[in-house]
Amino acid sequence: MSQTTSPSAADIKVIFDRIAPVYDDLNNWLSLGQHRIWKLMAVKWSNPQAGDIALDICCGSGDLTIMLAKQVGRDGKVIGLDFATEQLAIASQKQAKQCPHLSINWVEGDALNLPFDDNYFDCATMGYGLRNVTNISLALQELDRVLKPQAKAAILDFHRPSQSYLRSFQQWYLNNIVVPGAKRLNMTEEYAYIAPSLDRFPTGDEQVKLSQQAGFTSAIHYPLVGGMMGVLVLRK
Repeated sequence: MSQTTSPSAADIKVIFDRIAPVYDDLNNWLSLGQHRIWKLMAVKWSNPQAGDIALDICCGSGDLTIMLAKQVGRDGKVIGLDFATEQLAIASQKQAKQCPHLSINWVEGDALNLPFDDNYFDCATMGYGLRNVTNISLALQELDRVLKPQAKAAILDFHRPSQSYLRSFQQWYLNNIVVPGAKRLNMTEEYAYIAPSLDRFPTGDEQVKLSQQAGFTSAIHYPLVGGMMGVLVLRK
């Protein structure tokens, strides 16, 4: 893991508030249009059931939250939590258009200090959030705390692949597709954080160790797309 300087929580909040209007478009470019498939995989691995109480941490524009809500149904409840006010506003608008009948509460809050009771949630997801928190170990501890015993969580995120040719391709794609796309939307500075955040992010094996240290009884990391993407599946 690289020792590059990490931005502060306040810096990250500013970034995600500013990119909120174009967040979905940039996710499409960054993921080659595949992010919805990966999100569906993460939701499936979190094992939501009808009537469950589910949590989506760092919910952003709400894609995973809405997917969870469809799984738990009318008798279930889902909370989408994010610290970026503008992201939550867009998530709420998306829900109103796509599925106003589903029970979703949008909560402004901190992944490092979740405003929920111990042993409260039946399942949880996090998409592209763990890489951006300022304390990964604390985020995992908080996730473990709020889950019920035996509950599952799935954490989806981008990674630096171990193979040099894939790392080169990923960097080329960031430099030549994502950054120019961000530039067209006047978001160049905001998306300059992506490459350093990938360099800092723990590998899949490191994430498994951190999860076990946080208290999870089971932790498995599934690399996707040659290791450029991964899902960390946890059981309390």
